[in-house]
Amino acid sequence: MNVAVIGSGGREHAICFQLQRSKEIKKLFCIPGNAGTKTICENIDIDYLNFDLLYSFLQENNVNTVIVGPEIPLVAGIVDFLSEKNIYAFGPSKKASQLEGSKAFMKKLCKDFNIPTAKYEEFDNFEKAKSFIEENQHPLVIKSDGLAAGKGVTISSSIEESLKCAKEILDGKFKSSKKFIIEEFLEGEEASYFIITDGDHYIPIGTAQDHKRIGEGDTGPNTGGMGAYSPSLIIDENIEKKIQTKIIEPTLKGLNKIGCKFTGILYAGLMISNGEPKLIEYNIRFGDPECQVLMMRLKTDLLTLVNAVKKNKIHEMNIIWNEKPCITVVAAAKGYPDKYNTLTEIKNIEKIKTNDHEQLFHAGTILKDNKILANGGRVLNATCLGKTLEEAKNKANAMLDAIDWQDMYYRKDIGWRAFKKN
Repeated sequence: MNVAVIGSGGREHAICFQLQRSKEIKKLFCIPGNAGTKTICENIDIDYLNFDLLYSFLQENNVNTVIVGPEIPLVAGIVDFLSEKNIYAFGPSKKASQLEGSKAFMKKLCKDFNIPTAKYEEFDNFEKAKSFIEENQHPLVIKSDGLAAGKGVTISSSIEESLKCAKEILDGKFKSSKKFIIEEFLEGEEASYFIITDGDHYIPIGTAQDHKRIGEGDTGPNTGGMGAYSPSLIIDENIEKKIQTKIIEPTLKGLNKIGCKFTGILYAGLMISNGEPKLIEYNIRFGDPECQVLMMRLKTDLLTLVNAVKKNKIHEMNIIWNEKPCITVVAAAKGYPDKYNTLTEIKNIEKIKTNDHEQLFHAGTILKDNKILANGGRVLNATCLGKTLEEAKNKANAMLDAIDWQDMYYRKDIGWRAFKKN
């Protein structure tokens, strides 16, 4: 079987790392891939949003299964397009992808099917938003309705900041939408819960805890994610049961009821307070960098799970995990998530020893003139299993310290809440 993975980040490198173990795969492609995926599969440098061009390549190379990493092609309808061409694409339809593609769609689903989430209002008019902002206590959470590469959420502590954020969105700061929602601020601890579903059945596919803020101690602006660990220590059996019965199951049933069957990976971003989970957001694919720790811990063949979704038999599967905890630490370019330099050289990567327990996943890298260059904000993911979470973190930090990259920044405290608990 020939398989293609869509995407170029750390998530896709981790997915390829997991897939290349499968005995069922004859040829593995990554479109377009990065300098890391190039070492384990064949990179294909084409624009995957040009669906006709993508289809031509898939057809010419007898690719019959496509695993879509990022949200943008899913929201654009890549699954629908390939399905019509009789190529199996793992992921939700364009209609179901609204669950991430539109915050307003997600919140309305929660409202209609009694799924616990923050109270909210939807706006596309500044004066109405201004009145709401001035009448409500801060902090408030302001979210762009459309996709914003993880940067569309602002936790505002003042009226002035809220008004500025609202105006920026209405003025087109995010190309995907000029609409936004304003939510109440939820107190508690965040966690990530993943399922894999064929639309009728589902099974859990791991938990993780992400670190969104750029600064140590979870300070500073939000990013796409500066690190994560798995499993999440906050999700016990009791909380997991509540997540399933109050959030996951009503969501899948609600989507089916409105003619919007969801298949693929569903990722619930949660706020947990006093043992009660509330939904912050849904992602329609593996999170990044959560995917990296999940793929390192996953012992079951990922392709087998994908095929079970295709056959509508995911409930018959049993997922086996490595019991050791895993942590990933993101190395970013200095200045991220604001202004940062690109095409800076990264040296010594070839000296980093990797194995089934320690991997350096590439996120934003390219290979040019036999040199590895940084080509994004989040660039590398040091991902390690350990007997303890602290051992895993120390391994990941040591891996990054061994790299010669003058422009590197990474948080040294990933997992700090877990260490505090212990």
